[in-house]
Amino acid sequence: MTNRQRLLDFLAGKKTDCVPVCPDISNMVPCRLTGKPFWDIYLYKDPPLWKAHIDAIRKFDIDGGFELYDFGDLFGDETHEIEERLVLKRPDGSLVTRRLDRTTGEWSDRVTLYTADNPPADVSPDKLGLPAVPSEHEKIEGIKKWPKGLELWNLIRKEMGDSGIVAMPSGGTTLVVNEPEQIYEFYDNPEKYYAKRDRLLDRIDRYMKIISGLAVKPDLLFCGASGSLVWQSPDMFRELALPVLKKAAEKAAELGIPTHVHSCGPEKELVRMAVENTKLSIIDPLEIPPMGDCDLAELKRLYGDKIVLKGNLHTTEVMLKGSVDDVIRASKKAIDDAGKGGKFILSTGDQCGRDTPDANLFAMVETARTYGRYK
Repeated sequence: MTNRQRLLDFLAGKKTDCVPVCPDISNMVPCRLTGKPFWDIYLYKDPPLWKAHIDAIRKFDIDGGFELYDFGDLFGDETHEIEERLVLKRPDGSLVTRRLDRTTGEWSDRVTLYTADNPPADVSPDKLGLPAVPSEHEKIEGIKKWPKGLELWNLIRKEMGDSGIVAMPSGGTTLVVNEPEQIYEFYDNPEKYYAKRDRLLDRIDRYMKIISGLAVKPDLLFCGASGSLVWQSPDMFRELALPVLKKAAEKAAELGIPTHVHSCGPEKELVRMAVENTKLSIIDPLEIPPMGDCDLAELKRLYGDKIVLKGNLHTTEVMLKGSVDDVIRASKKAIDDAGKGGKFILSTGDQCGRDTPDANLFAMVETARTYGRYK
């Protein structure tokens, strides 16, 4: 059974040969494996992150595709022409860029720092000693050209092949509030956030209409964003984001396409709301304390027959710092806690760190293939 066929059967509710396994290695591990400075991947697209990610999926024989998000603008949401300009090259080779809106002539309020061994970081210009408005900047030469939009999505799908599935965004998001200041602003000016919610509801209609007309449908739809119950209280989520998630999952179900939410941080209440109010198919990463509040065995007992649970090995204590034996032991426990009867994908509680040992990732996959085998 190929990885892709295993996942397609699993998503269709059919019995598979073993528990699917998909540790989240969406960024740092693939970049490390290229052997290149990280700015080559993120800025110069040589290779682009999606290509590095698929190569890593193949290396570890992961049932891949759940964290493959790097599609760019699929459906024409980008109405402004944005150009990234180089504003500083530091002595260590790291690069600082800033986005220029060529439609309006305005600069972004943050700069992006590209380093050799970490993903890019958006920071305030003053933190790097830069002026509020760039006094010097230049075009960035050497960025590798790749297709855009649906042409890129089809290229990614072809590149993935039998290694896994390929998803699309649903147009919805579980994240309406995404800054601390916005929590206060919501109570002072709620109309602004209800308007954003309504725009997201409209966007779902537009996305789903496009998706319904595609000759090749996505295998899965993304509906969520990290920190859903970090930036929003459960009450705010019910008011702002739950209607969006509900609509996205219902529209996708009408098309026969499963849906997926990835939301780091506290998630126990999010699982309950999703099960009781939506047709969401899969939720992850179900982090344990202190970053999260999830107990995999408890969630399986409460909701395991209604939604696919995906998680939740600790990415630092187990995957990064642990031994192979630690990974095997944690993987077996997760399978024991949630694997019975299916509806479980063995994964990690968020993204694996850059220096996660390859041996630990191989051990996790091997445990799913052997200990997690269905008879």
